[in-house]
Amino acid sequence: MNTARTDLPAFLARCREVAGDAHVLTDAADMAPFLTDWRGRFTGKAAAVLRPSTVEQVAQLVRACAQWRVALVPQGGKTGLVLGGVPDASGDAVVLSLARLNRVRAIDAVNHTMTVDAGCILQQVQEAAAEQARLFPLSLAAEGSCTIGGNLSTNAGGTAVLRYGNTRELCLGLEVVTAQGEIWDGLRGLRKDNTGYDLRDLFIGAEGTLGVITGAVLKLYPQPKASITALAALDSPAQALQLLTLMQERCGASLTAFELMSRFCLNLVGKHFPQLPKPFTQPHAQYVLLELTSSESEQHAVGLLEDAIGAALDAGIIEDAAVASSVAQSTGLWQLREHIPLAQAADGKNIKHDISLPVSRIADFITATSPQLEAAFPGCQLVCFGHLGDGNLHFNVAPPVGISNEDFLANQDKVNRVVHDSVMQFAGSISAEHGIGALKRDELAHYKSPVELNMMRAIKAALDPLGIMNPGKIL
Repeated sequence: MNTARTDLPAFLARCREVAGDAHVLTDAADMAPFLTDWRGRFTGKAAAVLRPSTVEQVAQLVRACAQWRVALVPQGGKTGLVLGGVPDASGDAVVLSLARLNRVRAIDAVNHTMTVDAGCILQQVQEAAAEQARLFPLSLAAEGSCTIGGNLSTNAGGTAVLRYGNTRELCLGLEVVTAQGEIWDGLRGLRKDNTGYDLRDLFIGAEGTLGVITGAVLKLYPQPKASITALAALDSPAQALQLLTLMQERCGASLTAFELMSRFCLNLVGKHFPQLPKPFTQPHAQYVLLELTSSESEQHAVGLLEDAIGAALDAGIIEDAAVASSVAQSTGLWQLREHIPLAQAADGKNIKHDISLPVSRIADFITATSPQLEAAFPGCQLVCFGHLGDGNLHFNVAPPVGISNEDFLANQDKVNRVVHDSVMQFAGSISAEHGIGALKRDELAHYKSPVELNMMRAIKAALDPLGIMNPGKIL
């Protein structure tokens, strides 16, 4: 598939003609920041790192890759967790960084759309929308680093999926450089367009294995007039589901976020970030962080939340609640949730699972799977949290006290099998919002049906017959 080493100088010479000498990196020190994954678990190798600044440059570089049979790895903010944006250890591929494609091209406030380059940082997009009194609702812990192209390529989720949907639902049109180096201009800000196959949806979630996303038309929304946050304490995930049903019935679309966190999660946060708030004097088994937004007024949002919380207390669904009375308090409550991954990292290695389940079956899954893990790996510790409102759990397993990270990580395949087998029994998915990449490729092959895998391979072969687009990822 890849170019013979004797052809590499000619290939790199062409790349320098296209992008300029300064943006074709071949020195090991210059390439190093592009080769290690977000969590520092894996460092690959590359023949070069290419840094185009325009869509036409991307197209010309992809054409060069096709001509010389050089594999390429599209890369955004490199915040992915499944090794999808870093090259393998062969050193044959090039990294195609989209970081320099970072313009907000246009905002149509009447159509509620924004057209952006794929290399735009998510926070930059949020701020550009806010300047026009609009909201781009995708929100992730990595929003200061991740890029729109990466968000689309992994169909990222985040904290507001309950109300606004995944990144797929927030995108109306795409611009893509195909594996042949052609530019497909699908930047249409249409909410209705029934003119054949939906090509946009082929590339969203494809993790760069079918083409390179270079631009997107994104949906915007009116800025809410008020937002209010609360932390509820309760006894079990089953009660959290009861609270979710109650909140949806009473608050409707105003319910924007609904995050489940176990006691162990907040204990970890308190251990490593003691400066963060401690809303309750007594510990509780589970917590739910919820947020309401209102297009009417703060008084309306507060009224909705207080009525719903009161009903939940009266019904015995929750044991206590803390309602933020200021922006600072709201930020503090959200920091508890956002610092869970940081606390995990500070505490040591763990085996992560980004899974989704029918919302109605989450409590049963936790009840069934936790003792299975305990029986197989006595003393293991569960870091269970996630976006309960849309069925996405981060069901992470930390080593027992006294067991080294290395010894525990040697059991990763066995731990994965326990968790993922249980996910399948509850009609779930082994990847909710992080994608497959290289990390879960074998797991996908284990659980996907032959029919699904064959259709995916057929699409890959049709759009990337040379196999140069992010090889070894997903399939």
